[in-house]
Amino acid sequence: MAEAAPAGLIRRTFSSLWERNFRLFFFGQLISNSGNWLTIVAVTLLVLHRTHSGAAVGLLSACQFGPILVLSAWAGVVADRWDKRRLLYVTQSLEMTQSAVLAVLAFLPHTPVIAFYLTMLAGGVMLAFDNPARRSFVNEMVGAEDVPNAVTLYSGMVNLSRIFGPTLAAFLVAGAGYGWTFTVDAASYVVVITALVLMRPDELRRAERTPRARGQIRAGLRYLAGIPEVWISFVMLLVIGTVSYNFTVVFPLFVERGLHGSDGDFGLVYATFSAGSVLGTLAVARRSRISLRTIVIGAAVFGLSLLALWPVPDLALAFPVVAAVGGASVSYMTATTALAQIRSERKMIGRVLAIQTVLLIGTTPIGGPILGVLADGAGARSPLLAGGVAALAAAGFGLVMGRRTGTLGAGGRPPRIQ
Repeated sequence: MAEAAPAGLIRRTFSSLWERNFRLFFFGQLISNSGNWLTIVAVTLLVLHRTHSGAAVGLLSACQFGPILVLSAWAGVVADRWDKRRLLYVTQSLEMTQSAVLAVLAFLPHTPVIAFYLTMLAGGVMLAFDNPARRSFVNEMVGAEDVPNAVTLYSGMVNLSRIFGPTLAAFLVAGAGYGWTFTVDAASYVVVITALVLMRPDELRRAERTPRARGQIRAGLRYLAGIPEVWISFVMLLVIGTVSYNFTVVFPLFVERGLHGSDGDFGLVYATFSAGSVLGTLAVARRSRISLRTIVIGAAVFGLSLLALWPVPDLALAFPVVAAVGGASVSYMTATTALAQIRSERKMIGRVLAIQTVLLIGTTPIGGPILGVLADGAGARSPLLAGGVAALAAAGFGLVMGRRTGTLGAGGRPPRIQ
């Protein structure tokens, strides 16, 4: 009996990885996402070093994520209409091409910074279509009972890639240069495309495709409005995504200006942040029930962790606090995503997750430049203060609205489409 308990705990924590298709997807995406984070860190450092401007770093994030704000709602409809595996072939191949272009630009002498902005803008268009397809595809690889676990492990995989990617970027940028860094990212896409090829289509639990019709984006918004615990969590996400979740803008400015660290220090701080995220993911993976209360608590803890990081005086003290921020952030975000997927009809998941992507990533073109300008004017630490206050305010909103609607503990099955 004593030996069965740990085995049962491990099985419960990693239950969705027993599905072959999800296992292929998980490890393929782990390598590809590590390469993606490698490029995000490298291009951020490149722009920061060439411009010495927080606003320029914010503008880079706006270029990368701006298309999501404009295109994601339509991209969610596309994800619901198309075969998601085939759609991922297209998006992942185009993203590999983008990384190759970045490598060429970096190898060329005296490439203007605007060329990197435009290439990241093109990548943002691809990401707008890739994100809802990739995230909703998780539901087709596992049974309904394993969806919360698969969503949690997927979030953990993304955060695990944040350990490998930024750490590798710090060494590659310093030792090999930006061009080879982007080349490694381009090569990583071969793995995820191979994983898609090796999947067994007959084992996928394909959702019914949504036929073409007018007003499908509006239908998704109306559907979302009918699930109080989800729309309340999405309003919270609007605030947190705009002000609190812009780590690619906030962390390089905080480390290099606030803590007077180097590129290597930034890579280690980001890796520590992601290590905390992985630990938070493993803690959440065992949850069998997600509710609005889980999200409210997660947002409050996330806000408090940002406020704890704000006054940290040096790198030595920053590492444990950054790990706590990572754990709190992924616990909050995983709960938000899991609730949205559990409470949505399968034929609507693409649109619901696309709306969530707009609120989380699509708000970066608004929040990123604002936080960059704030860091230039009020100091590199000020975005952490703003993010902490915003997360606590969002938690307060969720608590009040959850009590008013009687949905603070709501979770469970998705509502039927009328």
